[in-house]
Amino acid sequence: MSLTVEQTIPKPATTAGTAALSNRLSSTKDGGKMVKDYWDRIFSARERGAQVVWYNGAALNPLFQAAGIEWCHGEAFGARLAAMHLEGPAQLAGEEYGYINELCSYARTTLGCAVLTQRGVEYEEEGGVVDRDTLAGRLPPPDFFVNAYAGCSTGQQWDEISYRLFKKQLPFFKVSYPLLWGNKPDAGYLRGQEWESASRYVASQLHKLIEFLEVQTGRKFNWELLRESMHYIKRAAELRLEGMALCRARNSPATYWDWIACIAPINFLPGNQALVDYFAGVKKEIEQRLKDGVTALPNERYRLAFDGIMNWNKVGWLANKFAQHDAAVMVGRYTHNSFWHEPQLIDVDDPILGMAQHYLLCPSNHSAKTMGELLLRDCESHGIDGIVFHATRTCRSFTNGQMVMSQMAQRAGIQTMFFEGDVADAAFYKDAMLESRLEAMLETIDVRRDQRR
Repeated sequence: MSLTVEQTIPKPATTAGTAALSNRLSSTKDGGKMVKDYWDRIFSARERGAQVVWYNGAALNPLFQAAGIEWCHGEAFGARLAAMHLEGPAQLAGEEYGYINELCSYARTTLGCAVLTQRGVEYEEEGGVVDRDTLAGRLPPPDFFVNAYAGCSTGQQWDEISYRLFKKQLPFFKVSYPLLWGNKPDAGYLRGQEWESASRYVASQLHKLIEFLEVQTGRKFNWELLRESMHYIKRAAELRLEGMALCRARNSPATYWDWIACIAPINFLPGNQALVDYFAGVKKEIEQRLKDGVTALPNERYRLAFDGIMNWNKVGWLANKFAQHDAAVMVGRYTHNSFWHEPQLIDVDDPILGMAQHYLLCPSNHSAKTMGELLLRDCESHGIDGIVFHATRTCRSFTNGQMVMSQMAQRAGIQTMFFEGDVADAAFYKDAMLESRLEAMLETIDVRRDQRR
């Protein structure tokens, strides 16, 4: 029985052999090592006798850390495989199992990993030796599942599908998030009765999740460890926002691509001093660049916003493509309005409500009007000339609302463009589409500038 699924699709073109045009922060490489160490710890969990939870959606890791278990974030592993161009074996396994390619590629990739993991468990039970060289097949089998998805119907069913894959034998817990419609008379970002009632509703579920974790682990939940973890996460989040604010300078010392590199640490790494040190290092490098006059792009001519989940197969390519056009991508919904981005909400002594509120603030859980208002706020603060909308093929929840947001931006005098791609499936992306539409938008920006003169 062969358990290694070979890569059968061609890898997308990369920038290998060409000089990087985007002057990226060197400090973000430290985060890469931290993330690798995290996954290596996950891969060894079974040998160490540690309990493992597979979870999707919100950053519930502080609860798992306090419960003393290892946590495997589904989307994060799917993104890692895609960024390393190693998603093929998982996606092929998922396709062979019956998951069509229009399914969310995060889910399809990680469910493919589940197929490989389950095959490995069965083969070992038969006395076989599993080849775990394929990264997609290295995840340890879970002891239980937790689902905490806001604003995405696919994600809200992910745990149930995983439950079936593992023969309906493992327990799972689902946290339900109401969509923040924003249509009440007093509604607004972080305010209104809808916001207050939804926050309390989610907080009550987190308390029930803690009870579930106590049952699964057979231990009392460590509230003091949760407070300590949230202390570090709050400080790391503050440093991250302070670093982002420094990048409003012209010419910018860092760009959106640097903040993309910072997503994994703030999203699922343990809340500890190392996390704080990492973001302190990122901020310090930005401050030093400002002092020394070092910029992300030496000839910054355009300042753009990027709306959409990242196309993880093409991060380096995209960074250099925009740099070739002297276009500094400054801000995005995925980076600047996600991942503990309102740290003032966190009460370290009693963190549950603030955690619940952050989970509600998933960037696909607002009305299109609210998302558009947040985008325009960021455009104003960063001096944005145009917005690039990544219409993510298999993530309808993030793509929903983009047409409304684009219309709001155009009424505000900001140019917009769309290109189609995906989060973890390179087949949906075409370089030529981005190139032609980007050039057209930048030409329009130039015409508008000449007219204003």
